[in-house]
Amino acid sequence: MIYVYQLIASFFASAGFGILFNAPRRALISCGVNGALGWLVFYLFREGGTDPVLASYAGAILLTAMALFNSRRMKMPVIIFITCGIIPLVPGGTAYEAMRHVVMDQYMEAQGFAFEAALVSGAIALGIISTEMADSVIQSIKKKFNEKEA
Repeated sequence: MIYVYQLIASFFASAGFGILFNAPRRALISCGVNGALGWLVFYLFREGGTDPVLASYAGAILLTAMALFNSRRMKMPVIIFITCGIIPLVPGGTAYEAMRHVVMDQYMEAQGFAFEAALVSGAIALGIISTEMADSVIQSIKKKFNEKEA
């Protein structure tokens, strides 16, 4: 049952940021679904005992693949779907803990939280970049294949 609550919360978080970022109305549901499913992948990986960095990477891969699909289907820029959908994966709580420990002069604890937040952020960026690069290669191969047939 916790999965359902997690899905609903991440859907509304992503769709809510879509409203905040002035995403087109017809894209809001897709933005919410992207965020919800990206978070679900992250959550399932974490429940399976996977490191948060790898779980974030996996969530970002699915999220970006869905964003690319939705951008082509709806003829909109992919950044709309990525920006809104990535919100649930952002390590805001970890970054907050790092800053809280800095304020409390607990630098060793802060360092651990800051390092984790940086790694998770890098994993999200790497997931986006690697998926877009793979898509670019696939589209290039499709284009060459279609030119040879014609």
